[in-house]
Amino acid sequence: MTCSVDFNNKDLEISFYVFKPTVVIVDHLVHGLQQFSLLTQNLGCVQSSIFRSIHGNMQSMLTNTVTRMAVLVEHNFLDAYAGESRDGSLSVKFSTGDIISMNSVITTTKDLNDLCYAVLAIFRSRFPKTEGITAGLCMKGQCLPRVVCIHVWQSLQFCYSWILNSDHRKWMMPYLERFSTEMKYDIFRVVYVSGDNVVNLPYGSHNRMLEDEQESTQGQLMHQ
Repeated sequence: MTCSVDFNNKDLEISFYVFKPTVVIVDHLVHGLQQFSLLTQNLGCVQSSIFRSIHGNMQSMLTNTVTRMAVLVEHNFLDAYAGESRDGSLSVKFSTGDIISMNSVITTTKDLNDLCYAVLAIFRSRFPKTEGITAGLCMKGQCLPRVVCIHVWQSLQFCYSWILNSDHRKWMMPYLERFSTEMKYDIFRVVYVSGDNVVNLPYGSHNRMLEDEQESTQGQLMHQ
């Protein structure tokens, strides 16, 4: 199954929810979000997906005294306004297991349209030159002066190679130096998209299974 987002679809409202886990076994939260995604189909949600921060998985485990599953730290409504893909399609597509990088730029001193053009210029100047990217998408905030770009990568190795071998500040600053900006960047693995099979078991009955999966997943991520 895949998620597909058109590069410029004004009729499609995109929403992002960012959670900071506060549970020992993060898979419990992922499972809960999968169940929630299934329910949102009845509320008009066309597609849904869950990204899991790769770097977040490498953080130290939290204590058993934490009872809440997550804290909502950010929520945005966005519109897609531009993008590119290697296969020539007019949408960005990703499936479970794909690697996604995401950067967010927000400014409080300039018009959002100016920031959109600046970020688009950066995106289009780098996309053809970056090995391993299959598609990218630029989105602008509906309420906040924020631009978010996502890139879909062929592998985690391509993504890390780009990060380690690029002088980002040198080529980005000419586009952004006239803005007062706050930037965020992270790398994610897609762990769910609409249509994936979700095991609907009582919460307590699959704890041991999730613990085993967590240990296995952490071991794999630490060696990638």
